[in-house]
Amino acid sequence: MTVAETRRRLGRFGVWIPPFVLLSTPVAMQRRELVRIERLGYGSVWSGETPPVAPVSGREAFTQHGLMLATTDRITVGTGIANISVRAAGSMHTGAATLAEAHPDRFVLGLGGQSGERPLAHLRDYLDAMDDAGRRLTQLPAPPYPRVLAALGPRAHQLARERADGVHPFLQPVAHTAVARAAVGPDLLVIPHQAVVLETDAPAARAQLRRILSLGAGAPESPYTRNYRRLGYSEAEVTGERSDRLIDDVLAWGDETTVAARLTAHLDAGADHVLVNPFAADLTQAVDQLERLAPLLFPAV
Repeated sequence: MTVAETRRRLGRFGVWIPPFVLLSTPVAMQRRELVRIERLGYGSVWSGETPPVAPVSGREAFTQHGLMLATTDRITVGTGIANISVRAAGSMHTGAATLAEAHPDRFVLGLGGQSGERPLAHLRDYLDAMDDAGRRLTQLPAPPYPRVLAALGPRAHQLARERADGVHPFLQPVAHTAVARAAVGPDLLVIPHQAVVLETDAPAARAQLRRILSLGAGAPESPYTRNYRRLGYSEAEVTGERSDRLIDDVLAWGDETTVAARLTAHLDAGADHVLVNPFAADLTQAVDQLERLAPLLFPAV
């Protein structure tokens, strides 16, 4: 599937569901809510995968995303991300290629999770091994699927330009979407994640993202924190409780009109497709929020 065809199929808005929410949701309930998401008009549904050193907080990525594909009819399904520390590169390729063959033009492989002293060198080597597997396993169709990288900084953007079909940034403000588009150029996909809370009480809304950041994403040397510094946030803003300015730039909160405006701002900044991640206690409540937003995001649906 070409980048142009992927853009067309994705449309403007999709959905990102936390892996721990899917882990706690029985398969029968997942099926029901995935059908709701598709009927509301969203163009994609994505979820992530935790690293092997973390406590289990999600289902295995290809099993979970295979369920998503089998449950729905037209929606694109993406891994955001499939963790390269979880499986060998050959297994990553064959897993993705199998889903792409079973559900033509409906699967996007998002990759990330590299770590260590030279994380981007690790990711580059991993991509080499995936490509080698693709060349050797001639039984699988080619090209089987587009792939996007969880790229935040300039070197990661360069790697995406060289070796991928786009980028999938996570927990970043609109300003980063503009940076990503400028970095990868017009021909690659930019698919940002946007955290959302339909809550008009500022302290209550901000507290939800602060809890997420306190679990690890906001650690002083995490890729997210380093990138906030790169975008111009001060040390005081990215440490401790994090500033209201940072929280408000990363989290879309407020009423439906306010949140929809933030989602559209990513498109104006250069995104091809924006993934909506409603903070909610369970999958049904998350889809309820998506339903409230849908008339503003898809006025003709």
